[in-house]
Amino acid sequence: MAIATRVLGKSGIEVSEIGLGLWAAGGGDWGAADAAADAASLSAIEAALDQGVTFFDTADVYGGGHSEALLGNAMKGRRDRFVVATKIGWQGFNQDMRCSGYQSVTQLIAGVESNLRRLQTDYVDVIQSHIDFREPTMEVFLEAFQKLEADGKVRAYGVSSSDFEYIRAFNQDEKCATLQIDYSILNRTSETEILEYCRAAEIGVIVRGALAMGLLTGKLSEDSTFASDDFRHQWLTDTAQNATYREDLAKVRQLQPLVQTGRTLAQAALQFVLLNDAVTTVIPGARTAEQVHGNASAVDAPALDASDIALIDQLTQPGGGRKIWPA
Repeated sequence: MAIATRVLGKSGIEVSEIGLGLWAAGGGDWGAADAAADAASLSAIEAALDQGVTFFDTADVYGGGHSEALLGNAMKGRRDRFVVATKIGWQGFNQDMRCSGYQSVTQLIAGVESNLRRLQTDYVDVIQSHIDFREPTMEVFLEAFQKLEADGKVRAYGVSSSDFEYIRAFNQDEKCATLQIDYSILNRTSETEILEYCRAAEIGVIVRGALAMGLLTGKLSEDSTFASDDFRHQWLTDTAQNATYREDLAKVRQLQPLVQTGRTLAQAALQFVLLNDAVTTVIPGARTAEQVHGNASAVDAPALDASDIALIDQLTQPGGGRKIWPA
């Protein structure tokens, strides 16, 4: 197995085209992260390194910082093997004012330094604004990120969003190096404008949600259950969300022809995302070494052919689909 590398936009940073997303590793929205879950997540990180993964994405709000702390423990003594992206913005967010809690450059820099302490490192490769829409403190983020970059505490910065006008505003001085965005077989909305813009502006694209919160693994069904502290529990208990969940399952069943000897549906979903040349890396989440191995093996699975793409286009037309909340 050999996971190829791609350059992350204008940053010049080289990353594995398949990375590891560590949202679930933090617990929180995905259920509790107890000692056994932590051990499994650390094994997943180890397996990722063994498979050739170099890119790891986390955030300050994943498990209240627990995901960052786990990654920090994993990096001890071998920081050079990790390209690390983290995010900031939602801690202390003022819902009434729809405004970040970081009102000054000094405050935001202090916030990023908290990220660094949890990660047990003196720099992060990519810092991203986690707020996905333009709010009153956007310029604070830009100024702080640029100062952090100048001081060597971050190598590049970007934003996590699917709002095209906001993305363009965040790149107003053409220094934004990365975009993290939801993109999958079920959500191709970014194909109409955003991905082309990123290609032209040399913004490296980090894809989240490629497996649609587990839907595109093909392992979920109407009989699946989720723990009460897993956000997907609402797919079963909320009437509107349950109806949408059943519609999504019906769509996924139509994708079964993508499954063949040596290729799972999840691997086909990852391959589809990586076919778009605007994409730099895809970061499927995993909490076990087995899941990591399955995702990384997408590079060795039989490639999608013209008939596979035609099937995907029939299910979700180019530029169509919808975001699978909360990717």
